[in-house]
Amino acid sequence: MEKSVFVKELHARLIRTNRHTDPSSIFDVIRSYSLQPSNLRKTLLVFDRIERPTLSIWNIVIRCLSQSDRPVYALHLFDEMRDRGMKTNNLTSIYVLKACGRVQDSGFGGKVHALLFKMGFVSYLYVCNSLIHMYASCGQLERAHKVFDEMPERDLVSWNSMICGYSQCNRFNDVLRLFDLLREEDLIPDSVTMVKVILACINVGDKSNGEFMAKYIKDNNVGIDVYLGNTLIDMHGKHGSMGLAREVFDQMGVRNVVSWNAMISGYAKAGDLTNARKLFDEMPKRDVVSWTTLITGYAQRDRFSDAMTLFLDMTKTDVKPDEVTIATVLSACAGLGSLDTGKSIHDYIRKTDVKQDVYVGNSLIDMYCKCGSIDKALQVFREMETKDSVSWTSVVSGLAVNGNAVYALELFNEMLTENVQPTHGTFVGILLACAHAGLVDEGLDYFYSMKRDFGLEPEMKHYGCVVDLLSRSGDLERAYDFMIQMPVAPDVVLWRMLLGACKLQGNVGLAEIASNRLHVLDGSNSGNYVLSSNVYAGAERWDDALKMRKMLNDGDVVKPSGWSSLQGKS
Repeated sequence: MEKSVFVKELHARLIRTNRHTDPSSIFDVIRSYSLQPSNLRKTLLVFDRIERPTLSIWNIVIRCLSQSDRPVYALHLFDEMRDRGMKTNNLTSIYVLKACGRVQDSGFGGKVHALLFKMGFVSYLYVCNSLIHMYASCGQLERAHKVFDEMPERDLVSWNSMICGYSQCNRFNDVLRLFDLLREEDLIPDSVTMVKVILACINVGDKSNGEFMAKYIKDNNVGIDVYLGNTLIDMHGKHGSMGLAREVFDQMGVRNVVSWNAMISGYAKAGDLTNARKLFDEMPKRDVVSWTTLITGYAQRDRFSDAMTLFLDMTKTDVKPDEVTIATVLSACAGLGSLDTGKSIHDYIRKTDVKQDVYVGNSLIDMYCKCGSIDKALQVFREMETKDSVSWTSVVSGLAVNGNAVYALELFNEMLTENVQPTHGTFVGILLACAHAGLVDEGLDYFYSMKRDFGLEPEMKHYGCVVDLLSRSGDLERAYDFMIQMPVAPDVVLWRMLLGACKLQGNVGLAEIASNRLHVLDGSNSGNYVLSSNVYAGAERWDDALKMRKMLNDGDVVKPSGWSSLQGKS
């Protein structure tokens, strides 16, 4: 007979014979119920009917509550137990301390600590370990360390409790320091220790130390369970060491979906989409992360069609896309400039239960702007319940590049009225808008307000926008003066921008200055010589034009490869 059936029959017989209130008779029943989390209600019902529960029964129920989804009730029961005059023991305290750690109540845990001290239990190894775990779980690392330092003896659980506490509080250098001390004690760590140590190496960004730890695990035969294996794969993947990641993956006796996802993510980040796809196809089971990781890998490598095809495959499965998947797919649509596909994705969002959060909204705005459908972008923007600075920046920039500069500036002012802090990206959009509208003075005012009013230090792209603004207005001398007075040296993009404007306006003098700077900064770029030659040709200075062409042909200049494109009829 199945044990659970036997226990139920025993419970029924005790009720019929009116012995269910007797602690000794009902003990086996309540102990059996307490071992199954789903039986918490039954455990409490049985407990409530017991007359004068014994200490063992109190401990059983407190332990059951401490492991349940209602650990705070373990603390209430502990108080009730003491109010009834029942003496506790070290086991009671261990269960209560576990509950304190789960609800992060160090105050209650401190009361239990004081009680343990009075009872003389603080020298017990497993009691001290419970105290360390409780304090560490509550973020009270100094108190945890005090218990740790005062322990007459320590085991690996003691060290792991401290290491896990420091890891939980993101004190990763302390994790590594404790690990060094552990090794000095000639203790061999287990997989629990090494998971936290590898995570610390990842967060500290210490590649060499991470590689040392991986070798240490191998040299000391530390058992690699699925959690340690996944952590190692993640670390190697972040470092681009996919050979080492694959070695760990192949050696793992047990893998879960996280293992496969970590490998796919690592390959995708390394640009090895062939192996990423091969593993994806071999996966025994895929979740939303599996699909999203590979879709993102394709999108980040500009393989937008592959990203879209994979997404369509995903919609035919039982795995539903989440907001991250949708945002990535919309980015691929933007990269393709495929408005029809973008609209179909938008329709899909409306028809399904995909969470339409700010990230999805921003992705829709970006997609519609890049596909030239600014009205749709504005509609999405206006319908968004929550907007962030990215939302405002996307729509302002979209309006600017789609030729609606006046409305872009109006929205920017509305953004400031809403007390939304502009970003570097917002000002790129605003300066572009001013350049397209020929608003020179307004553009310069916005540029100088970046640092003055918003504490944003202009970057090279902002200087480039101002040069473009001044060049478009025909004021090349002012553009050149601006470049000379910049606190940072103008890069090749700015000099090429000035040279291009000189060609359009026939300013040979400034063109020669820009050309000379480009020959120094980017002497191997053929485009600079062609542009300079065209400036001279436009001024009918044919000898100088031929000289540039000769320098192009004779010098160490990289010429762009020829290419052709064939598109079949649809």
